[in-house]
Amino acid sequence: MYSLPPAFIEQMQRQLGPALPDFLHTYDLPYHRGIRMRPGLEKTEDALEPVSWAEHAYYLPLASQAGALPQHEAGAYYLQEPSAMTAAAALHPEKGEIVLDLCAAPGGKSTQLAAYMEGEGLLICNEPVPGRAQVLSRNLERMGIPNALVTCALPEQMSPRFPGYFDKILVDAPCSGEGMFRKHPQARLEWQPTSPEGCAERQLHILNHAAAMLKGGGKMVYSTCTFNDVENEGVVQSFLHTHPEFSLLPFSLEGLPQNDGTLHLYPHEVAGEGHFVACFVKEETPCAKRNETLFLQPLSRQEKALAAAFLNDHLPCPPDATGLFAGHVCAFPSVPLPDMKGLRILRAGLQLGDIKGKLFQPDHALALACPVYATHPVPFEEARLYQNGQVLPCPDSLSGWLCPTLNGLQLGWGKASQGQIKNHYPKGLRKPL
Repeated sequence: MYSLPPAFIEQMQRQLGPALPDFLHTYDLPYHRGIRMRPGLEKTEDALEPVSWAEHAYYLPLASQAGALPQHEAGAYYLQEPSAMTAAAALHPEKGEIVLDLCAAPGGKSTQLAAYMEGEGLLICNEPVPGRAQVLSRNLERMGIPNALVTCALPEQMSPRFPGYFDKILVDAPCSGEGMFRKHPQARLEWQPTSPEGCAERQLHILNHAAAMLKGGGKMVYSTCTFNDVENEGVVQSFLHTHPEFSLLPFSLEGLPQNDGTLHLYPHEVAGEGHFVACFVKEETPCAKRNETLFLQPLSRQEKALAAAFLNDHLPCPPDATGLFAGHVCAFPSVPLPDMKGLRILRAGLQLGDIKGKLFQPDHALALACPVYATHPVPFEEARLYQNGQVLPCPDSLSGWLCPTLNGLQLGWGKASQGQIKNHYPKGLRKPL
């Protein structure tokens, strides 16, 4: 029912030659799963050997139920195919840099980039498809990312606003998805012999706009999860031909071959589903000035005081409330931004909470991103009940805002009173039992 398209096999014959049988044999083998732990947390019990080219990453058994556990919803880890971890590892942003993930949903690579940045600098995560952008925003919240701006825009809407703005850019471009043929056999039905050419045209369009947003001396990584050289080497060559200010930049990842700036990962050569990564550097030019505009709505004196009082009382390392976005009190990196008017924005930094009259009500994102003073350990079954939205029991001595925790991991907010914890887990995230 899901046999490999004959035209695809012919394409890979031309590309791989005598290695084709080894490549085709991988479709008789199980696919690979991976997990990236949040930095500072121990690996899950069923995690296997480390993924050599990515930090805090491990292989995962096919039978693992890690995605159904309360720890997943609390942001302890992100499930990600191992070879897909190569692109962010090749870009490897540093703390304090300004970084763009231009085609970011569902957020695996964005959260990996954020881990390298350790909460410093600015990570703009863009996804032009609204529904996918919502998923991206939720995953960034789940993983406790404090320094991300989530936008929903086409590349041509982004590039005029950010000329020469970013230190590093990741373009994980939409592609024909040949690397998914083993994990998702139904994807084979959607592939056509003309798929690579159509995708390559769109990929070049995206890369052209990304190039305009990279500052001189900056680094850009282009990646796909497909095998054909039309979308991979062909796009790279076409891009370099029209952008002489760019050149390939060799990169090194542990456990993977040395390269000249491009790296093909095939499932018969590495323990992964397949990926292509190309790394570019842009020649040094005078840096464009980053003009700062008023982005967040200023907090009133009372709003700032209410937020500061709650944060200082409940958090050992409280973030600064810097303004309002869509009515929510937020902490946003002190990074100059261009005029953002008219650009659809879904998330701005760390959402801290809301002002309700003369009270401050903390946001779910705050509980997933920052340690709090008041916590209440709960067993596994109570963690599931909490994420289902149910009231939890607690000692009568507990009162006020606190975070239920599972093995030290904060699950969200609750408010204790008279032996019960009123559940403040977001209704839209509640999980069926």
